[in-house]
Amino acid sequence: MKPSTFRIAGFGFRSEATLESLIQALDQLIDQYGSVYKNGSAYKYGLINRLAAAHSMLSLVEELGRLRNIEVIAVADAELSTVATLTHSTHSLQARGTGSVAEAVALLAAGPNARLVGPRIISTDRRATAALALLEVPEGATE
Repeated sequence: MKPSTFRIAGFGFRSEATLESLIQALDQLIDQYGSVYKNGSAYKYGLINRLAAAHSMLSLVEELGRLRNIEVIAVADAELSTVATLTHSTHSLQARGTGSVAEAVALLAAGPNARLVGPRIISTDRRATAALALLEVPEGATE
């Protein structure tokens, strides 16, 4: 059986982040790890299957999901501190109990056995971060 790979982009951001901040972070993630292709009249984000955010940060990521036509997953804020991350930001540790909100969210949303492709990406304006987690699911298995 051939596995399918699910690609989940997790986000973390400061309170002053804007939709543009998240767009910058997502576009940088796509530039570094994948591509966008045009399918008829719509753009498809072949790299990303889902976007994810902590429940307390969900509304801005849902706005991005609507803009890019990508489903959004919410994860529990209380779970962030249970995830080992590649990045160890002092600010994130103090504010959220995790080294990287984006990395923790991506891993939690992708589920058990997921892995990060690398450390989080920081938006140009330094207000948002995004990280990509991959989960291989055997063909025929449910998501």
